[in-house]
Amino acid sequence: MDTSPELPIPRLTRLRLTRFRSYLAAEFRLGGRLVLLTGPNGAGKTNLLEAISLLAPGRGLRGARLSDVAMRGAPSWAVSGRFEDGAGGFEVGTGALDEATAERRAFRLDGEKLPTQAELAERLAMVWLTPQQDRLFGDPASARRRFLDRLVLAFEPRHAREVGAYERAMAHRNRLLAEGGADPAWLGGLEEALARHGTAIAAARRALVGRLDQALEGGVAGAFPAARLALECPAAGLLDTMPALEAEEALREGLREGRRRDAAAGATLTGPHRADLLFTHAEKDLPAALCSTGEQKALLVSTVLAHAGLMTALRGTAPLLLLDEAGAHLDSGRRRALVGALAALPVQAFLTGTESAAFAGAEIEHFLVESGEIRPAPLP
Repeated sequence: MDTSPELPIPRLTRLRLTRFRSYLAAEFRLGGRLVLLTGPNGAGKTNLLEAISLLAPGRGLRGARLSDVAMRGAPSWAVSGRFEDGAGGFEVGTGALDEATAERRAFRLDGEKLPTQAELAERLAMVWLTPQQDRLFGDPASARRRFLDRLVLAFEPRHAREVGAYERAMAHRNRLLAEGGADPAWLGGLEEALARHGTAIAAARRALVGRLDQALEGGVAGAFPAARLALECPAAGLLDTMPALEAEEALREGLREGRRRDAAAGATLTGPHRADLLFTHAEKDLPAALCSTGEQKALLVSTVLAHAGLMTALRGTAPLLLLDEAGAHLDSGRRRALVGALAALPVQAFLTGTESAAFAGAEIEHFLVESGEIRPAPLP
């Protein structure tokens, strides 16, 4: 793995919060690549990670409504972060100005308003694990699609735009089918958009899953099991047997032929929106859903670590990793292996936990979070 100083590693060095969740006003300065936030439950550790996650495109690690992230009773909120990248650095700001724009946050890059998030996605990528994702293998397929799309977005900044355009076209088609009597030409135009965007989505997912599955062979850092990944998606399957333009045409024709069926179901029944990401514990040849809680967490960690290494190798940059309660369900050996694996990767990673003793002896910058205050503290 190339960890040379020339590699551009975006590193957060300052975070400012204004009326965000439990923070009326706070400034958090740091310098390390590995950062540990500890403190009691409810102290605001996850709020800090969520604030960081909102500096990247998307809805953040909680997926919350933007109107819910403002401090209770506050009409507006703001988050800004200073990033150093070895090329002069840059500053990202985001927030909502008032109640009327609570669900339409603005982005600024070095003080200039961004018309879209695409330019920001080119500069900054983030991947996270949260306690809610510990249930990923028992959750509906939609949860695993969201997990996969976050991994794809780190590689393909345009992926979010493709997904958004696909979902808008599908919602419009579903509405027209439900109302009945829609102009076939109008439906045809929507199905053409669904096929075009859907094929791009399926291709991006298929490419990443294939690369990531190869990267995962043999496991990560020895202590983590190798995961075997597979994408279950008929739209992606078309790309295994035909060129992209032919696959797009086949998907469009399937949508046209399925109008009556979809109208009766009240939903579009075929397409990449029904894909699933399948995990298997490679050594045991066991579906992840049947593994123990600790093994499931280890498989997720292994996948995220492999993704960070793959992104470094293929894109020449690295994502920020946000690992909320990363040590939960991991034994002491795997917690130590996690810190060692993160140290070996050219990434900046943030970890949270209720106790610092679990990370004793690690080369990591430690902060104690209590009652909305953040202060440096030595590890035991």
